[in-house]
Amino acid sequence: MGAAARSPAPGEGIALGEGRRLEWLNYHHLLYFWTVVKEGSVARATQRLRLAQPTISGQIRQLERQLDVKLFQRQGRHLVPTEVGRIVYRYADEIFGLGRELLDVLEGRPTGRPLRLAVGVAESVPKLIAHRLLEPAYRVDVPLQLVCREDRADRLLAELALHELDLVLSDGPIPAQVAVKGFSHLLGECGVTIFATPERARALRRGFPRSLDGAPMLLPTDDNALRRSLEQWFDAQRIRPQIAAEFEDPALLKTFGEAGRGAFAGPTVIEREICRQYAVRVVGRLADVRERFYAISAERRLQHPAVVALTQAARDKLFI
Repeated sequence: MGAAARSPAPGEGIALGEGRRLEWLNYHHLLYFWTVVKEGSVARATQRLRLAQPTISGQIRQLERQLDVKLFQRQGRHLVPTEVGRIVYRYADEIFGLGRELLDVLEGRPTGRPLRLAVGVAESVPKLIAHRLLEPAYRVDVPLQLVCREDRADRLLAELALHELDLVLSDGPIPAQVAVKGFSHLLGECGVTIFATPERARALRRGFPRSLDGAPMLLPTDDNALRRSLEQWFDAQRIRPQIAAEFEDPALLKTFGEAGRGAFAGPTVIEREICRQYAVRVVGRLADVRERFYAISAERRLQHPAVVALTQAARDKLFI
């Protein structure tokens, strides 16, 4: 019989896993690192922890050696977390948040801790679609804290890989050229509608879709999935619209359409909302052109309850 396994002494931490050697996470060291990031400097952390600066710096260096990573980098006169440091900080924030919640529960105080959902919305996703997709997340049984970031899809996927986001909403799956481990979950697809101001819409309805040949059109930029689908359809129909302007932001594109600068395309599933918000009318529908929307996650099986709620609602009610 071998010797019984020893429990960690106070301050030593707990076992993270087993392999060729046991690894122990020292929560004192992690607390010092977390406090430095939260306070913004070692100097302010010394006041919060009531410890000398060399003590805190030395403990953080021990944590870096134990984890075999660099947690801080210097920018000018300031220390900022590295990419790995930001990941460690996020987990530490969860750990110490749970610790505070545990004390509240034991002392009979309400925790008031909402469920956090960090979502990245690709710039190419119309804001009306993004709202319709995210709204069902609030149907979970606990309060929800939604953190929403809008950026280019490739930048959001990089943040997803660093576990800074729980989900990315996009109009396309993960591109083959993007070296990010993730999984693209199709939420649904819909047709495309052409919109224009009331006067222009009346004129373009006659002979639609041939009426689009030579007509001023507002299009997404050429890196957009809808732009590629529209161009393929135009080529197949031998239609050559006059490209009046190109936009990365779908909302800005629609605003120019409202001002009468040209016809534009939008998802049929939010047709009524576009007409109401931008005071435009339907010219016609391109059933052969499809827009698809995806939820991209770091895991194959969706587990976050708010993510499960929004994906189920999209498939059952939004895209039908």
